[in-house]
Amino acid sequence: MDRPVNAGDELRCYRCGASLAELTPPISRRDHCPGCGVFLHVCRMCTQFRRDVARQCTEDDAEEVLDKEAVNFCEWFEPSAAAFDPARAATATQAEQELAALFGGEETEQRADPDASAAEDLFK
Repeated sequence: MDRPVNAGDELRCYRCGASLAELTPPISRRDHCPGCGVFLHVCRMCTQFRRDVARQCTEDDAEEVLDKEAVNFCEWFEPSAAAFDPARAATATQAEQELAALFGGEETEQRADPDASAAEDLFK
C-alpha cells in the first residue's frame, strides 16, 4: 500500500510529477495539478489505490469507481506521497513519442499534402 503524506513528504501529481506544495490540504474535489491540469481527487492519487487487488482499491467499503483517473466523491480518499512513478511516466512519454513518430505529430502536419490543405481551407 502507498504511504500517506507525512510532514516533510513532498506531494506530487500522479501523472506528471509536478509539485503540489502550493495546494492547501486537504486536496478537494476541485483541485487540479498546476503542471498538467488533471484533477487530483482521483483513485490513482490515493493511498488505497493498488493495481493488484480487486477493483484496484484496498478499502472494502469504498464505492467502485470505474475510471481511476476521473474526479470522484470517495470519502476514503487520502493522497499518496508515492502516487507518482517516474519510471511509469518515462515509459508513457516514450510511448507517446513513438506514437507521434508513427502517425505523425506537429511536424508531419506542416509537411501535409498541398491538395489536402486546399480542401481543408474550403471548410474554414
